[in-house]
Amino acid sequence: MKNKPHKLWVLFLTTLYISAFTFGGGFVIVTFMKHKFVDELHWIDEQEMLDFTALAQSCPGAIAVNAAILVGWNVYGFAGMIVATLGTILPPMIILSVVSFFYAIFSTNVWVAVVLKGMQAGVAAVILDAACSLGESVLKEKSSLSIFIMTAAFVCDFFLGVNVVYIILVAACIGIIQFIWYQYRPFFLRQTQKETQKQKCLQETKL
Repeated sequence: MKNKPHKLWVLFLTTLYISAFTFGGGFVIVTFMKHKFVDELHWIDEQEMLDFTALAQSCPGAIAVNAAILVGWNVYGFAGMIVATLGTILPPMIILSVVSFFYAIFSTNVWVAVVLKGMQAGVAAVILDAACSLGESVLKEKSSLSIFIMTAAFVCDFFLGVNVVYIILVAACIGIIQFIWYQYRPFFLRQTQKETQKQKCLQETKL
Protein backbone atom coordinates (compact mmCIF):
# COMPACT_ATOMS: atom_id res chain seq x y z
CA MET A 1 0.00 0.00 0.00
CA LYS A 2 2.93 2.37 0.65
CA ASN A 3 3.85 2.24 -3.05
CA LYS A 4 0.31 3.03 -4.22
CA PRO A 5 0.61 6.87 -4.40
CA HIS A 6 3.98 6.58 -6.14
CA LYS A 7 2.73 4.03 -8.66
CA LEU A 8 -0.38 6.08 -9.42
CA TRP A 9 1.77 9.19 -9.85
CA VAL A 10 4.09 7.35 -12.26
CA LEU A 11 1.04 6.06 -14.15
CA PHE A 12 -0.41 9.57 -14.44
CA LEU A 13 2.86 11.19 -15.53
CA THR A 14 3.54 8.41 -18.05
CA THR A 15 0.13 8.62 -19.73
CA LEU A 16 0.30 12.44 -19.61
CA TYR A 17 3.73 12.45 -21.28
CA ILE A 18 2.71 9.91 -23.94
CA SER A 19 -0.49 11.77 -24.76
CA ALA A 20 1.18 15.20 -24.82
CA PHE A 21 4.08 14.31 -27.10
CA THR A 22 2.47 11.75 -29.41
CA PHE A 23 0.82 12.77 -32.67
CA GLY A 24 -1.08 10.62 -35.13
CA GLY A 25 -3.98 9.02 -33.32
CA GLY A 26 -4.76 6.15 -31.00
CA PHE A 27 -2.58 3.45 -32.52
CA VAL A 28 0.51 5.61 -32.11
CA ILE A 29 -0.28 6.18 -28.43
CA VAL A 30 -0.92 2.46 -27.96
CA THR A 31 2.51 1.79 -29.46
CA PHE A 32 4.21 4.08 -26.95
CA MET A 33 2.13 2.56 -24.13
CA LYS A 34 3.48 -0.82 -25.16
CA HIS A 35 7.09 0.41 -25.10
CA LYS A 36 6.61 2.06 -21.70
CA PHE A 37 4.39 -0.35 -19.75
CA VAL A 38 5.61 -3.62 -21.31
CA ASP A 39 9.25 -3.05 -22.25
CA GLU A 40 10.38 -0.55 -19.61
CA LEU A 41 8.16 -0.76 -16.52
CA HIS A 42 7.13 -4.43 -17.01
CA TRP A 43 3.73 -3.75 -15.47
CA ILE A 44 1.94 -5.80 -18.13
CA ASP A 45 3.10 -8.43 -20.63
CA GLU A 46 2.91 -8.47 -24.42
CA GLN A 47 -0.13 -10.76 -24.54
CA GLU A 48 -2.09 -8.46 -22.25
CA MET A 49 -1.16 -5.45 -24.38
CA LEU A 50 -2.27 -7.33 -27.48
CA ASP A 51 -5.62 -8.09 -25.83
CA PHE A 52 -6.00 -4.48 -24.68
CA THR A 53 -5.34 -3.21 -28.20
CA ALA A 54 -8.01 -5.51 -29.64
CA LEU A 55 -10.51 -4.46 -26.97
CA ALA A 56 -9.70 -0.77 -27.37
CA GLN A 57 -10.28 -1.03 -31.12
CA SER A 58 -13.54 -2.95 -30.83
CA CYS A 59 -15.14 -0.81 -28.08
CA PRO A 60 -16.87 2.53 -28.78
CA GLY A 61 -14.81 5.67 -28.20
CA ALA A 62 -11.25 6.81 -28.81
CA ILE A 63 -8.70 3.99 -29.00
CA ALA A 64 -6.18 5.88 -26.85
CA VAL A 65 -8.70 6.48 -24.05
CA ASN A 66 -9.99 2.90 -24.20
CA ALA A 67 -6.43 1.56 -24.00
CA ALA A 68 -5.63 3.88 -21.08
CA ILE A 69 -8.71 2.65 -19.21
CA LEU A 70 -7.71 -0.99 -19.69
CA VAL A 71 -4.06 -0.44 -18.79
CA GLY A 72 -4.93 1.68 -15.76
CA TRP A 73 -7.43 -0.86 -14.47
CA ASN A 74 -4.95 -3.69 -14.92
CA VAL A 75 -2.18 -1.75 -13.15
CA TYR A 76 -4.10 -0.43 -10.15
CA GLY A 77 -7.84 -1.08 -10.41
CA PHE A 78 -10.40 1.72 -10.40
CA ALA A 79 -7.95 4.38 -9.17
CA GLY A 80 -5.48 3.41 -11.90
CA MET A 81 -8.23 3.63 -14.52
CA ILE A 82 -9.19 7.18 -13.44
CA VAL A 83 -5.58 8.36 -13.27
CA ALA A 84 -4.62 6.87 -16.67
CA THR A 85 -7.74 8.32 -18.31
CA LEU A 86 -7.06 11.80 -16.92
CA GLY A 87 -3.44 11.63 -18.05
CA THR A 88 -4.56 10.69 -21.55
CA ILE A 89 -7.34 13.23 -22.10
CA LEU A 90 -5.81 16.32 -20.45
CA PRO A 91 -3.12 17.13 -23.10
CA PRO A 92 -5.40 17.02 -26.18
CA MET A 93 -8.12 18.89 -24.29
CA ILE A 94 -5.73 21.71 -23.36
CA ILE A 95 -3.99 21.81 -26.75
CA LEU A 96 -7.24 21.82 -28.74
CA SER A 97 -8.66 24.53 -26.50
CA VAL A 98 -5.67 26.74 -27.32
CA VAL A 99 -5.74 25.86 -31.03
CA SER A 100 -9.45 26.70 -31.26
CA PHE A 101 -8.69 30.29 -30.26
CA PHE A 102 -6.05 30.67 -32.97
CA TYR A 103 -7.57 28.39 -35.62
CA ALA A 104 -7.71 31.09 -38.30
CA ILE A 105 -3.97 31.75 -37.93
CA PHE A 106 -2.97 28.06 -37.83
CA SER A 107 -5.13 27.04 -40.80
CA THR A 108 -3.39 29.47 -43.18
CA ASN A 109 0.14 29.21 -41.79
CA VAL A 110 2.56 27.59 -44.26
CA TRP A 111 4.99 26.48 -41.54
CA VAL A 112 2.26 24.68 -39.62
CA ALA A 113 1.23 22.86 -42.81
CA VAL A 114 4.85 21.80 -43.45
CA VAL A 115 5.26 20.52 -39.89
CA LEU A 116 2.03 18.50 -40.09
CA LYS A 117 3.10 17.06 -43.45
CA GLY A 118 6.38 15.87 -41.95
CA MET A 119 4.58 14.38 -38.97
CA GLN A 120 2.46 12.20 -41.26
CA ALA A 121 5.54 10.26 -42.42
CA GLY A 122 6.74 9.76 -38.86
CA VAL A 123 3.31 8.64 -37.70
CA ALA A 124 3.10 6.10 -40.54
CA ALA A 125 6.44 4.61 -39.42
CA VAL A 126 5.30 4.38 -35.80
CA ILE A 127 2.03 2.67 -36.75
CA LEU A 128 3.97 0.22 -38.94
CA ASP A 129 6.24 -0.53 -35.98
CA ALA A 130 3.19 -1.20 -33.81
CA ALA A 131 1.68 -3.52 -36.42
CA CYS A 132 4.95 -5.47 -36.77
CA SER A 133 5.37 -5.74 -33.00
CA LEU A 134 1.83 -7.00 -32.41
CA GLY A 135 2.06 -9.32 -35.41
CA GLU A 136 5.28 -10.77 -34.00
CA SER A 137 3.46 -11.47 -30.72
CA VAL A 138 0.80 -13.43 -32.61
CA LEU A 139 3.44 -15.43 -34.50
CA LYS A 140 5.21 -16.30 -31.23
CA GLU A 141 2.05 -18.07 -30.05
CA LYS A 142 2.51 -20.55 -32.94
CA SER A 143 -1.26 -20.88 -33.18
CA SER A 144 -2.39 -21.76 -36.69
CA LEU A 145 -5.82 -20.26 -36.07
CA SER A 146 -4.43 -16.95 -34.77
CA ILE A 147 -2.05 -16.66 -37.73
CA PHE A 148 -4.90 -17.44 -40.13
CA ILE A 149 -7.16 -14.80 -38.52
CA MET A 150 -4.39 -12.19 -38.66
CA THR A 151 -3.63 -12.92 -42.33
CA ALA A 152 -7.29 -13.03 -43.34
CA ALA A 153 -8.02 -9.79 -41.46
CA PHE A 154 -5.13 -8.03 -43.24
CA VAL A 155 -6.29 -9.23 -46.67
CA CYS A 156 -9.91 -8.22 -45.99
CA ASP A 157 -8.92 -4.77 -44.73
CA PHE A 158 -6.04 -3.86 -47.05
CA PHE A 159 -7.06 -5.49 -50.32
CA LEU A 160 -10.85 -5.90 -50.09
CA GLY A 161 -11.66 -2.77 -48.07
CA VAL A 162 -13.94 -4.57 -45.61
CA ASN A 163 -15.12 -2.43 -42.69
CA VAL A 164 -12.85 -2.90 -39.66
CA VAL A 165 -15.87 -3.33 -37.37
CA TYR A 166 -17.01 -6.41 -39.30
CA ILE A 167 -13.51 -7.87 -39.26
CA ILE A 168 -13.27 -7.45 -35.49
CA LEU A 169 -16.74 -8.93 -34.91
CA VAL A 170 -15.96 -12.00 -37.03
CA ALA A 171 -12.58 -12.47 -35.31
CA ALA A 172 -14.28 -12.15 -31.91
CA CYS A 173 -16.87 -14.78 -32.85
CA ILE A 174 -14.12 -17.15 -33.99
CA GLY A 175 -12.31 -16.58 -30.70
CA ILE A 176 -15.48 -17.36 -28.72
CA ILE A 177 -16.08 -20.53 -30.73
CA GLN A 178 -12.46 -21.59 -30.17
CA PHE A 179 -12.80 -21.01 -26.41
CA ILE A 180 -16.04 -23.00 -26.22
CA TRP A 181 -14.49 -25.83 -28.24
CA TYR A 182 -11.42 -26.14 -26.01
CA GLN A 183 -13.55 -25.72 -22.89
CA TYR A 184 -16.04 -28.48 -23.74
CA ARG A 185 -13.88 -30.65 -25.97
CA PRO A 186 -13.19 -33.23 -23.21
CA PHE A 187 -16.94 -33.53 -22.60
CA PHE A 188 -17.65 -34.13 -26.30
CA LEU A 189 -14.84 -36.69 -26.47
CA ARG A 190 -16.21 -38.57 -23.45
CA GLN A 191 -19.68 -38.59 -24.97
CA THR A 192 -18.28 -39.92 -28.24
CA GLN A 193 -16.35 -42.65 -26.42
CA LYS A 194 -19.48 -43.66 -24.50
CA GLU A 195 -21.49 -43.90 -27.72
CA THR A 196 -18.74 -45.97 -29.32
CA GLN A 197 -18.65 -48.34 -26.34
CA LYS A 198 -22.44 -48.72 -26.42
CA GLN A 199 -22.37 -49.60 -30.11
CA LYS A 200 -19.65 -52.19 -29.49
CA CYS A 201 -21.66 -53.73 -26.66
CA LEU A 202 -24.77 -53.92 -28.85
CA GLN A 203 -22.81 -55.56 -31.65
CA GLU A 204 -21.32 -58.10 -29.23
CA THR A 205 -24.80 -58.85 -27.83
CA LYS A 206 -26.19 -59.49 -31.30
CA LEU A 207 -23.34 -61.88 -32.03
